[in-house]
Amino acid sequence: MKKLFSTKEVAEFLGVNTKIIYSLISEKRLPATKITGKWLFPKHLVEQWIEANTLNYPRPENDHQPGKGLLIIAGSNDLLLDKTLSFYNTLYSDNVAVFGNLGSMGGLHALRRNLCHIAASHLLQENENEYNFDFAAQELVKIPVIVNFCKRTQGLLVKKGNPKKIKNVADLGKKGVRIANRLLGTGTRLLFDKELSKAGLKGEDIDGYFNEVNRHLDMGLEVLSGRIDAGPGIQPVASLLDLDFIPIRWERFDLLMDKERFFDQEIQHFLSILRGKDFSKTAGALPGYDTSLSGEVVFQKQDQTGPDPL
Repeated sequence: MKKLFSTKEVAEFLGVNTKIIYSLISEKRLPATKITGKWLFPKHLVEQWIEANTLNYPRPENDHQPGKGLLIIAGSNDLLLDKTLSFYNTLYSDNVAVFGNLGSMGGLHALRRNLCHIAASHLLQENENEYNFDFAAQELVKIPVIVNFCKRTQGLLVKKGNPKKIKNVADLGKKGVRIANRLLGTGTRLLFDKELSKAGLKGEDIDGYFNEVNRHLDMGLEVLSGRIDAGPGIQPVASLLDLDFIPIRWERFDLLMDKERFFDQEIQHFLSILRGKDFSKTAGALPGYDTSLSGEVVFQKQDQTGPDPL
Protein backbone atom coordinates (compact mmCIF):
# COMPACT_ATOMS: atom_id res chain seq x y z
CA MET A 1 0.00 0.00 0.00
CA LYS A 2 1.18 3.51 -0.78
CA LYS A 3 2.23 5.61 2.22
CA LEU A 4 -0.47 7.44 4.17
CA PHE A 5 0.29 10.56 6.18
CA SER A 6 -1.42 11.29 9.49
CA THR A 7 -2.61 14.84 10.14
CA LYS A 8 0.55 15.63 12.08
CA GLU A 9 2.78 14.06 9.44
CA VAL A 10 1.19 15.93 6.52
CA ALA A 11 1.44 19.19 8.50
CA GLU A 12 5.17 18.56 9.00
CA PHE A 13 5.55 17.58 5.34
CA LEU A 14 3.96 20.85 4.24
CA GLY A 15 5.61 22.94 6.95
CA VAL A 16 2.35 24.24 8.44
CA ASN A 17 0.44 23.68 11.66
CA THR A 18 -2.43 21.22 11.96
CA LYS A 19 -5.03 24.01 12.07
CA ILE A 20 -4.14 24.87 8.47
CA ILE A 21 -4.56 21.21 7.52
CA TYR A 22 -8.06 21.05 9.05
CA SER A 23 -8.94 24.29 7.26
CA LEU A 24 -7.81 22.81 3.93
CA ILE A 25 -9.87 19.69 4.62
CA SER A 26 -13.01 21.68 5.41
CA GLU A 27 -12.57 23.62 2.16
CA LYS A 28 -12.00 20.32 0.29
CA ARG A 29 -8.74 21.66 -1.07
CA LEU A 30 -6.41 18.93 0.19
CA PRO A 31 -6.73 15.25 -0.85
CA ALA A 32 -7.73 13.28 2.25
CA THR A 33 -9.71 10.26 3.36
CA LYS A 34 -11.32 9.42 6.70
CA ILE A 35 -10.79 5.89 8.00
CA THR A 36 -12.00 4.74 11.44
CA GLY A 37 -12.59 8.36 12.40
CA LYS A 38 -9.06 9.54 11.54
CA TRP A 39 -8.00 11.73 8.61
CA LEU A 40 -5.34 10.15 6.40
CA PHE A 41 -3.52 11.66 3.43
CA PRO A 42 -2.09 9.56 0.56
CA LYS A 43 1.45 10.82 0.09
CA HIS A 44 1.42 10.55 -3.73
CA LEU A 45 -1.79 12.61 -3.93
CA VAL A 46 -0.40 15.26 -1.60
CA GLU A 47 2.68 15.49 -3.83
CA GLN A 48 0.45 15.83 -6.90
CA TRP A 49 -1.58 18.50 -5.09
CA ILE A 50 1.62 20.48 -4.42
CA GLU A 51 2.63 20.19 -8.06
CA ALA A 52 -0.82 21.22 -9.31
CA ASN A 53 -0.79 24.31 -7.08
CA THR A 54 2.72 25.44 -8.03
CA LEU A 55 2.48 28.94 -9.49
CA ASN A 56 6.02 29.93 -10.40
CA TYR A 57 8.07 27.91 -12.85
CA PRO A 58 11.43 28.94 -14.32
CA ARG A 59 10.83 30.21 -17.85
CA PRO A 60 12.47 27.83 -20.35
CA GLU A 61 14.75 29.20 -23.05
CA ASN A 62 12.19 28.12 -25.63
CA ASP A 63 9.10 30.06 -24.61
CA HIS A 64 6.71 27.90 -26.63
CA GLN A 65 3.76 27.29 -24.32
CA PRO A 66 2.22 23.80 -24.19
CA GLY A 67 -0.67 23.75 -26.62
CA LYS A 68 0.29 27.02 -28.29
CA GLY A 69 0.07 26.58 -32.03
CA LEU A 70 -2.11 23.47 -31.67
CA LEU A 71 -5.65 23.50 -33.06
CA ILE A 72 -7.91 20.57 -32.18
CA ILE A 73 -11.18 20.10 -34.04
CA ALA A 74 -13.53 17.32 -32.98
CA GLY A 75 -16.92 16.16 -34.17
CA SER A 76 -18.44 15.29 -37.52
CA ASN A 77 -16.19 14.33 -40.42
CA ASP A 78 -16.28 15.82 -43.90
CA LEU A 79 -14.18 15.63 -47.09
CA LEU A 80 -13.87 19.41 -47.37
CA LEU A 81 -12.92 19.68 -43.69
CA ASP A 82 -10.12 17.15 -44.22
CA LYS A 83 -8.80 19.25 -47.10
CA THR A 84 -9.08 22.45 -45.05
CA LEU A 85 -6.99 20.92 -42.29
CA SER A 86 -4.33 20.16 -44.91
CA PHE A 87 -4.49 23.78 -46.12
CA TYR A 88 -4.00 24.98 -42.54
CA ASN A 89 -1.01 22.75 -41.85
CA THR A 90 0.62 23.86 -45.11
CA LEU A 91 -0.05 27.58 -44.70
CA TYR A 92 0.86 27.73 -40.99
CA SER A 93 3.75 25.30 -40.77
CA ASP A 94 4.63 26.42 -37.23
CA ASN A 95 1.19 25.26 -36.10
CA VAL A 96 -0.56 21.88 -36.11
CA ALA A 97 -4.25 21.23 -36.72
CA VAL A 98 -5.67 17.79 -35.88
CA PHE A 99 -9.12 16.25 -36.08
CA GLY A 100 -10.96 13.81 -33.82
CA ASN A 101 -13.76 11.92 -35.59
CA LEU A 102 -16.28 11.74 -32.73
CA GLY A 103 -19.57 12.55 -34.47
CA SER A 104 -21.50 15.76 -33.92
CA MET A 105 -22.57 14.97 -30.34
CA GLY A 106 -19.09 13.76 -29.52
CA GLY A 107 -17.71 17.08 -30.70
CA LEU A 108 -20.04 19.01 -28.40
CA HIS A 109 -19.06 16.78 -25.49
CA ALA A 110 -15.37 17.36 -26.22
CA LEU A 111 -15.92 21.13 -26.40
CA ARG A 112 -17.77 21.07 -23.08
CA ARG A 113 -14.85 19.24 -21.47
CA ASN A 114 -12.32 21.62 -23.04
CA LEU A 115 -10.76 18.77 -25.01
CA CYS A 116 -10.95 20.64 -28.32
CA HIS A 117 -10.97 24.18 -29.63
CA ILE A 118 -13.68 23.71 -32.25
CA ALA A 119 -16.62 21.29 -32.50
CA ALA A 120 -17.88 20.37 -35.98
CA SER A 121 -21.60 19.64 -35.97
CA HIS A 122 -24.71 19.32 -38.17
CA LEU A 123 -27.42 18.29 -35.71
CA LEU A 124 -30.90 18.94 -37.09
CA GLN A 125 -33.26 20.42 -34.51
CA GLU A 126 -36.67 18.93 -33.77
CA ASN A 127 -38.60 21.44 -35.88
CA GLU A 128 -36.24 20.79 -38.83
CA ASN A 129 -35.71 24.53 -39.30
CA GLU A 130 -32.36 25.03 -37.62
CA TYR A 131 -29.14 23.23 -36.73
CA ASN A 132 -27.03 22.93 -33.59
CA PHE A 133 -28.39 25.80 -31.45
CA ASP A 134 -30.72 23.70 -29.27
CA PHE A 135 -28.11 20.97 -28.85
CA ALA A 136 -25.45 23.52 -27.89
CA ALA A 137 -27.80 25.02 -25.29
CA GLN A 138 -28.38 21.57 -23.78
CA GLU A 139 -24.79 20.32 -23.85
CA LEU A 140 -22.63 23.38 -23.22
CA VAL A 141 -22.37 25.55 -20.13
CA LYS A 142 -21.96 28.74 -22.17
CA ILE A 143 -23.49 29.69 -25.51
CA PRO A 144 -20.75 29.27 -28.14
CA VAL A 145 -19.93 31.23 -31.25
CA ILE A 146 -21.25 29.30 -34.25
CA VAL A 147 -19.55 29.79 -37.62
CA ASN A 148 -20.76 28.10 -40.77
CA PHE A 149 -18.24 25.78 -42.41
CA CYS A 150 -20.38 24.94 -45.43
CA LYS A 151 -23.76 23.73 -46.55
CA ARG A 152 -23.93 20.26 -48.06
CA THR A 153 -26.47 17.80 -49.44
CA GLN A 154 -27.51 14.78 -47.39
CA GLY A 155 -29.20 11.78 -48.96
CA LEU A 156 -28.72 8.14 -49.91
CA LEU A 157 -25.64 6.71 -51.61
CA VAL A 158 -26.43 3.92 -54.10
CA LYS A 159 -24.41 2.03 -56.72
CA LYS A 160 -23.92 3.50 -60.16
CA GLY A 161 -27.04 2.83 -62.17
CA ASN A 162 -29.06 2.22 -58.98
CA PRO A 163 -29.63 -1.50 -59.69
CA LYS A 164 -32.13 -1.88 -56.82
CA LYS A 165 -34.19 1.03 -58.18
CA ILE A 166 -34.22 2.83 -54.83
CA LYS A 167 -36.15 6.09 -55.07
CA ASN A 168 -36.46 7.18 -51.45
CA VAL A 169 -35.95 6.13 -47.85
CA ALA A 170 -39.15 4.05 -47.87
CA ASP A 171 -37.60 1.73 -50.48
CA LEU A 172 -34.94 0.67 -47.97
CA GLY A 173 -37.54 -1.54 -46.31
CA LYS A 174 -37.96 -3.66 -49.44
CA LYS A 175 -36.85 -7.27 -49.39
CA GLY A 176 -33.36 -7.76 -50.77
CA VAL A 177 -32.11 -4.25 -49.97
CA ARG A 178 -29.17 -4.16 -47.57
CA ILE A 179 -27.79 -0.97 -45.99
CA ALA A 180 -25.23 0.26 -43.46
CA ASN A 181 -25.75 3.02 -40.94
CA ARG A 182 -23.80 5.80 -39.26
CA LEU A 183 -22.97 5.80 -35.55
CA LEU A 184 -25.33 7.07 -32.86
CA GLY A 185 -24.55 10.70 -32.06
CA THR A 186 -23.78 11.64 -35.65
CA GLY A 187 -25.87 14.23 -37.45
CA THR A 188 -26.38 11.86 -40.37
CA ARG A 189 -27.82 9.17 -38.08
CA LEU A 190 -30.16 11.72 -36.53
CA LEU A 191 -31.46 12.81 -39.94
CA PHE A 192 -31.71 9.23 -41.20
CA ASP A 193 -33.76 8.12 -38.20
CA LYS A 194 -36.10 11.08 -38.72
CA GLU A 195 -36.60 10.10 -42.36
CA LEU A 196 -37.23 6.46 -41.45
CA SER A 197 -39.87 7.54 -38.95
CA LYS A 198 -41.59 9.67 -41.61
CA ALA A 199 -41.60 6.64 -43.91
CA GLY A 200 -43.14 4.46 -41.19
CA LEU A 201 -40.06 2.24 -40.90
CA LYS A 202 -38.22 0.96 -37.83
CA GLY A 203 -34.57 0.02 -37.71
CA GLU A 204 -35.32 -3.66 -37.22
CA ASP A 205 -37.34 -3.59 -40.45
CA ILE A 206 -34.22 -2.86 -42.51
CA ASP A 207 -31.43 -5.30 -43.30
CA GLY A 208 -28.14 -3.80 -42.10
CA TYR A 209 -29.57 -0.98 -39.99
CA PHE A 210 -27.37 -1.96 -37.03
CA ASN A 211 -24.23 -2.33 -39.19
CA GLU A 212 -22.45 0.96 -38.41
CA VAL A 213 -19.54 2.71 -40.13
CA ASN A 214 -17.43 5.60 -38.85
CA ARG A 215 -17.10 8.04 -41.75
CA HIS A 216 -18.94 9.27 -44.81
CA LEU A 217 -16.18 7.88 -47.00
CA ASP A 218 -16.49 4.48 -45.31
CA MET A 219 -20.17 4.44 -46.24
CA GLY A 220 -19.34 5.23 -49.84
CA LEU A 221 -16.76 2.46 -49.99
CA GLU A 222 -19.29 -0.03 -48.61
CA VAL A 223 -21.66 0.87 -51.45
CA LEU A 224 -18.89 0.88 -54.06
CA SER A 225 -17.71 -2.59 -53.00
CA GLY A 226 -21.22 -4.02 -53.31
CA ARG A 227 -21.37 -5.09 -49.67
CA ILE A 228 -24.46 -2.91 -49.28
CA ASP A 229 -27.01 -1.47 -51.69
CA ALA A 230 -27.49 1.92 -50.05
CA GLY A 231 -26.55 4.04 -47.08
CA PRO A 232 -27.06 7.56 -45.70
CA GLY A 233 -24.34 10.00 -46.72
CA ILE A 234 -23.39 13.23 -48.43
CA GLN A 235 -23.37 14.00 -52.14
CA PRO A 236 -19.64 14.93 -52.31
CA VAL A 237 -18.78 11.31 -51.43
CA ALA A 238 -21.05 10.06 -54.21
CA SER A 239 -19.30 12.44 -56.62
CA LEU A 240 -15.84 11.35 -55.49
CA LEU A 241 -16.59 7.62 -55.86
CA ASP A 242 -18.84 7.90 -58.93
CA LEU A 243 -21.92 6.62 -57.12
CA ASP A 244 -25.52 7.59 -57.72
CA PHE A 245 -27.15 9.84 -55.15
CA ILE A 246 -30.72 10.30 -53.96
CA PRO A 247 -30.97 13.73 -52.27
CA ILE A 248 -32.98 14.35 -49.09
CA ARG A 249 -32.08 17.91 -48.03
CA TRP A 250 -29.41 20.56 -47.77
CA GLU A 251 -27.94 20.88 -44.30
CA ARG A 252 -25.82 23.42 -42.47
CA PHE A 253 -22.48 22.11 -41.25
CA ASP A 254 -21.17 24.43 -38.50
CA LEU A 255 -18.14 25.05 -36.31
CA LEU A 256 -18.78 25.80 -32.62
CA MET A 257 -16.24 27.41 -30.29
CA ASP A 258 -16.07 29.23 -26.94
CA LYS A 259 -16.50 32.99 -27.17
CA GLU A 260 -13.37 33.44 -25.05
CA ARG A 261 -11.28 31.56 -27.64
CA PHE A 262 -12.89 32.92 -30.78
CA PHE A 263 -10.10 35.46 -31.36
CA ASP A 264 -7.28 33.00 -30.64
CA GLN A 265 -4.77 33.20 -33.45
CA GLU A 266 -5.07 29.51 -34.32
CA ILE A 267 -8.85 29.72 -34.68
CA GLN A 268 -8.75 32.94 -36.69
CA HIS A 269 -6.13 31.47 -39.03
CA PHE A 270 -8.41 28.49 -39.65
CA LEU A 271 -11.50 30.61 -40.23
CA SER A 272 -9.63 32.83 -42.67
CA ILE A 273 -9.13 29.81 -44.95
CA LEU A 274 -12.91 29.47 -45.32
CA ARG A 275 -12.98 32.82 -47.12
CA GLY A 276 -10.12 31.97 -49.48
CA LYS A 277 -10.06 31.00 -53.16
CA ASP A 278 -8.49 27.57 -52.58
CA PHE A 279 -11.32 26.62 -50.24
CA SER A 280 -14.01 27.73 -52.71
CA LYS A 281 -12.24 26.01 -55.59
CA THR A 282 -11.95 22.73 -53.69
CA ALA A 283 -15.61 22.83 -52.66
CA GLY A 284 -16.66 23.66 -56.20
CA ALA A 285 -14.91 20.57 -57.57
CA LEU A 286 -17.34 18.28 -55.72
CA PRO A 287 -21.10 18.69 -56.30
CA GLY A 288 -23.09 18.91 -53.09
CA TYR A 289 -21.26 21.78 -51.36
CA ASP A 290 -22.43 25.38 -50.97
CA THR A 291 -19.87 27.80 -49.49
CA SER A 292 -21.93 31.00 -49.76
CA LEU A 293 -22.18 31.19 -45.96
CA SER A 294 -18.75 29.73 -45.14
CA GLY A 295 -16.79 31.66 -42.50
CA GLU A 296 -19.77 33.70 -41.33
CA VAL A 297 -21.13 33.75 -37.79
CA VAL A 298 -24.66 32.34 -37.84
CA PHE A 299 -27.51 33.22 -35.51
CA GLN A 300 -30.71 31.33 -34.79
CA LYS A 301 -33.63 32.46 -36.91
CA GLN A 302 -36.97 32.74 -35.19
CA ASP A 303 -39.18 33.32 -38.23
CA GLN A 304 -38.83 30.02 -40.09
CA THR A 305 -41.95 27.92 -40.37
CA GLY A 306 -40.86 24.86 -42.30
CA PRO A 307 -37.91 22.61 -43.14
CA ASP A 308 -35.43 23.29 -45.92
CA PRO A 309 -35.61 20.13 -48.04
CA LEU A 310 -34.33 19.82 -51.58
